[in-house]
Amino acid sequence: MNDDELLAALGVEVSPVKVVTHTPREERIIAGFEDIVRFYDTHGRIPQNGADLDIFERLYAVRLEKIRKLPEALVLLADLDSYGLLTTSDNISEDIDAMDADTLLAELGVSLSPSDENDITVLRHVRSTAEKRAADEVAQREKCEDFELFKPLFEQVERELQHKQRQTRPFGNNVNIEVGHWFILSGLTAYVAEEGDDFDSPQGKKDARLRVIFSNGTQSNMLRLSLVRALYKDDKSRRITSTDMGPLFGDLIEDNDIESGTIYVLRSKSDHPFVAEHRELIHKIGVTGGKVETRIANAAKDATYLLADVEIVATYKLHNINRIKLENLFHRVFSSAQLDLTIEDRFGNPVKPKEWFLVPLHVIDDVVGRIRDGSIENVTYNVKTAQLE
Repeated sequence: MNDDELLAALGVEVSPVKVVTHTPREERIIAGFEDIVRFYDTHGRIPQNGADLDIFERLYAVRLEKIRKLPEALVLLADLDSYGLLTTSDNISEDIDAMDADTLLAELGVSLSPSDENDITVLRHVRSTAEKRAADEVAQREKCEDFELFKPLFEQVERELQHKQRQTRPFGNNVNIEVGHWFILSGLTAYVAEEGDDFDSPQGKKDARLRVIFSNGTQSNMLRLSLVRALYKDDKSRRITSTDMGPLFGDLIEDNDIESGTIYVLRSKSDHPFVAEHRELIHKIGVTGGKVETRIANAAKDATYLLADVEIVATYKLHNINRIKLENLFHRVFSSAQLDLTIEDRFGNPVKPKEWFLVPLHVIDDVVGRIRDGSIENVTYNVKTAQLE
């Protein structure tokens, strides 16, 4: 079947993609509203207009008030207004007349076209999107008031680097940033001390606010994606490895290496008769560079997870893993115990899930231990005795 026939069989109607174009005025409205949404992302509240507040917050408050009065705003900004900023009843600018528009814009260095001086949507000399994004990526650093608590950690990392217990490596692809990770950025050692809750960025990626401590006694509350971009842009940036690298992992960077990874062991909650009968023995073994909870979030809709929810029964944190090699290693050791089970997916098609094995949990734990100490070579699993040989 070709693509059209396959989609028709699935009942999917294909319509031409509509190319959305905006007038210059609409683009300015969208750009102005994106600034307001970004403010809400950062501060968790609607911008207010008060004499003692930051000048940009006051501008955003005035701008939001003006945008709310535009008849086309609700339709034009519907996809961007995930927080309901245009329809909320909050009074965001009680003292909106405390500073007139000319005074406010003069402080910001923004000039208006003579013919549009009363239209807040046609600001001139406003920073470009690229300039605003660059400014947002470099969060302002401030003095770290409790740096004395972190200073011993920086000194320890420096000693471990000198004694080759840690190494510096280029910041490459598939590198996850988590609390406890170390980097070199702009010539300074950087430590990720804290991480806030995840949220969806405008680009559709998961992001979070970090607390990054620098070796010069400053700190920044930059976004995780901003830190990633900063590390990519700095051609001298490095990541500092952990001290607990096992013998499985070498010194050379390969395409599938990740800074840190998790071996996870799952148990299915499927009501399939065979699975229910052998539930304590049937385990799925995998490796991920992200959060296991995120990986299994839609397990009940995925044939890979037997179309059922799963529970995490064990996790093992490892560093500098080549994910493909590690997964292949597990498959080699437990090849004789791979689950031979075929189920139907949501469309009634037969599916034979992989990475599920009839192996006791304590044997999986033994394999991880052998990976750590380097004694896994030539080891296999004997199904009859349920032991490693």
